[in-house]
Amino acid sequence: MTWVELGRLGAPYGVKGWVHVESFTDPPDRLLEYRNWVVRMPSGERTTRRVAEGRMHGSGLAARLDGSSDRNAAAALTGAVVEIERAALPPTGEREFYRADLIGFGVHNLEGASLGNVSHFVDTLSGAVMVAKEADGREHWVLASPPHLHKVDLAARRIEVDWPKELAESAP
Repeated sequence: MTWVELGRLGAPYGVKGWVHVESFTDPPDRLLEYRNWVVRMPSGERTTRRVAEGRMHGSGLAARLDGSSDRNAAAALTGAVVEIERAALPPTGEREFYRADLIGFGVHNLEGASLGNVSHFVDTLSGAVMVAKEADGREHWVLASPPHLHKVDLAARRIEVDWPKELAESAP
């Protein structure tokens, strides 16, 4: 079974069992459409928790899960990850991909230079960044936006990016 992270639970919010939630969905409040969350605790244990209440709070979310009625119960959830089975996600549209599906893909620029394999993604104020890691550990951070993502070949597990060769060859 393949699990996809949809969010991360943060610090308690208030005293009535609410927690801050960092959502990885687009838009962020789409996470609240999933009424039952699989919560993976830092220990690795997974439990299913029903979302009793949830709302946007600043640039993130705040939610109260069933069984969390006070600040201590909410604090026990800090650091947990909200997951879903990959098969339960809706199909993607043309030129849409789930980040989890791209992990491990080879990344090459238009000149054919290899940048390594997709290790993970980082969300920045400028947008998502795809981190490609070479075998020697060197990382290349490539903006994961349409002007830079030229082609994704699912069958070949390869991503072609419009990223200047001199940036691809510069050490971080």
